[in-house]
Amino acid sequence: MMQLSTIDQVFEVLATGGATAYFGEPVTVLEHSLQAAWIIDQCGGDDTLVVAALLHDLGHLLHLEGEDAAQRGLDTRHEELGVAVLAGHLPASVLDPIRMHVAAKRYLCFAEPKYVDELSPSSVESLALQGGPMTDGEAEEYLAAPHAREAVRLRRADDAAKIANLAVPALESYRPLVAALWQ
Repeated sequence: MMQLSTIDQVFEVLATGGATAYFGEPVTVLEHSLQAAWIIDQCGGDDTLVVAALLHDLGHLLHLEGEDAAQRGLDTRHEELGVAVLAGHLPASVLDPIRMHVAAKRYLCFAEPKYVDELSPSSVESLALQGGPMTDGEAEEYLAAPHAREAVRLRRADDAAKIANLAVPALESYRPLVAALWQ
């Protein structure tokens, strides 16, 4: 597995790979990531959650399964891949929401049954591969985990960050935030 050991490497992956389509959505992966970070920032999220939003789908740019992975019945576990390549460089307050943002979708489908109606077709398709809505026990365990509520906030930004041609700050504007947290 590739290890990203510098901020330059992370930004290079986002800048180059991020130009690819985002799984049937009207935005690229980079546009989606920038929109998610901007949404969290606009909603008063702290710097760690803004950085988590920026990097939450980094794993999609690192796996080799292609844009149609879900259509082929594959869960790329992009959240775990993203955390694995960033491990040791960012605090748990960034890594945990990234790791938990897929589970947050499952949690919200359990906690708010109408939430599934708000998901894009691509998110509905991947939900089935990711285990579907949580059970009572899974939801209880999820909420007990550190940073679970932050992951839910990230999930809501993730869902909203699919707006074609939305003007948001550029990738480089986030470098100081990432650098302040990078170890």
